[in-house]
Amino acid sequence: MVVEKMYTLTEVIEILKIDRRTFYRWIEAGKMKATKIGRKYAVKESDLQDFLDRGTNVPEGHSKG
Repeated sequence: MVVEKMYTLTEVIEILKIDRRTFYRWIEAGKMKATKIGRKYAVKESDLQDFLDRGTNVPEGHSKG
């Protein structure tokens, strides 16, 4: 079984050079996939790479949820 690396909110905002509010807005808007673990968010490495590959724009036809 392969376990995928998960990034914490702190790691993601450092990698992307953004603030916490931006991180939360992107999640709320469906621009970034994140998993809530307890009261904290984590982002899978593959989801972060996908986000970096496509930029901050949500692909057409993408819906939140």
